[in-house]
Amino acid sequence: MNTLTHFASPQLPLLHRGKVRDSLRAPSGDRLIIVTDRLSAFDSVLETAIPHKGAVLNGLANFWFEKTAHIIPNHVIKLIDANAMLVKEAEPIKVEMIVRNYITGSMLRGYQKGQRTFSGVTVPEGLTKHQQFPEPIVTPTTKEESDREITPENLVSEGWVTKELYDQMAVKSLMLFAVGSKLLAEKGIILVDTKYEFGLLNGKLILIDEMHTPDSSRFWSAEDYAKNPETAEQMDKEYVRQWLIANKKDGQYPRALTPEVAQEASRRYLDIYERIVGEPLPTAEPETADAPGSGRHDARARLLANLVQAGILKDAWVNIVMGSPADKDHCEKIRQQFEGYDVFTQLRVTSAHKNGEAIAGMAEIWNNSIEPGVIIAVAGLSNGLGGALAANVNVPVISCPPYKDYAELAMNLNSSVIMPSGTPNLTVVRPDNAAQGALRALNLPRLRERLSKDILATKAKLRAADEELKAL
Repeated sequence: MNTLTHFASPQLPLLHRGKVRDSLRAPSGDRLIIVTDRLSAFDSVLETAIPHKGAVLNGLANFWFEKTAHIIPNHVIKLIDANAMLVKEAEPIKVEMIVRNYITGSMLRGYQKGQRTFSGVTVPEGLTKHQQFPEPIVTPTTKEESDREITPENLVSEGWVTKELYDQMAVKSLMLFAVGSKLLAEKGIILVDTKYEFGLLNGKLILIDEMHTPDSSRFWSAEDYAKNPETAEQMDKEYVRQWLIANKKDGQYPRALTPEVAQEASRRYLDIYERIVGEPLPTAEPETADAPGSGRHDARARLLANLVQAGILKDAWVNIVMGSPADKDHCEKIRQQFEGYDVFTQLRVTSAHKNGEAIAGMAEIWNNSIEPGVIIAVAGLSNGLGGALAANVNVPVISCPPYKDYAELAMNLNSSVIMPSGTPNLTVVRPDNAAQGALRALNLPRLRERLSKDILATKAKLRAADEELKAL
């Protein structure tokens, strides 16, 4: 299945990797949020991703941010891709504002055990499963390793927020819930409960994260609820949860879903999107409608193309990795050769012998990068770096050892060329050839076209020189 499970790029520093979202620092200083197709259930991320899930969450969040901008400003700058959103960098408030309109879920379980006060809100006696409250209530929780119920008074006394700020958040949360409930009711959907997250931007309260998505909210079919409130089924990943419960073995939930369950979960997410927005998810068109090579149904290719178009990424990278800072001048000579080719280059330092453990962290990014890349290793004497890199990465590795004279070159070449099996390290002597080899290894159509022009230009110069000299 075509899914986006992981995002990485040497070009963008990772800020946070959550269960579903990856946050990175964009070149502008803003935050780039990638919404993946990962699915979490029972506090763990499943091995199986759900096709189109990330695009559904991202698209719905953008839909609701636009619908509620008159109530409170939000962090959205631009929707970059079906799975990517560029947002303003706000200072997050570590409080989740949970608005509930029905007694269900964890609140119902607490109620059935005799609890009547939740986050400082006391609910009446005699409530039945899934019964609606007289009016929506706000039950805040802290955002910690383990979120906890907390009263508004304790939020203030513990220093999470000021009373004035909490009151603003509570008012805005109820206003947002009212807008969401009204619009969804028109589409036959009940907004049961949801969470809102806020931040401060230049001292002003704004809405961040997501809103009214299947991952942040509970939806019921109004038709199902009217038939029997107590059996109303959640219109999101509850289907997956129930399958996991039914297939639990030896106290353990399955780590992966069957293809049929993943496909059905995908269908349900797409159905929720279409019911709310009023039209199908654009990136979920039938495969037969795809133009060959367009990448519309390749989530990674589409995402990369849109990030490049937005000026957030270059379409390829080259990391020049040196074994010692003493090799910096040699690395700069290599780096200069990439000028004019519009390729992202970066210098890194790690020694195969002295801190080889650092390679694993670098390789995690290189091996999962959304864009193609090449590594150039710069290390002399006993060159273990090229081999160590080549054995741990899935991108081409070219060694270009530094040298002062031909005697040192001969020694360095020996350690760079002779490698054990499973370490496909290539060796090039000249810095310019190392760069040219990397450009060819990237194998991008635009680079191949440019290199073809370079070759023709070289041929033309040689012909001109031949014409000039043969006349002498």
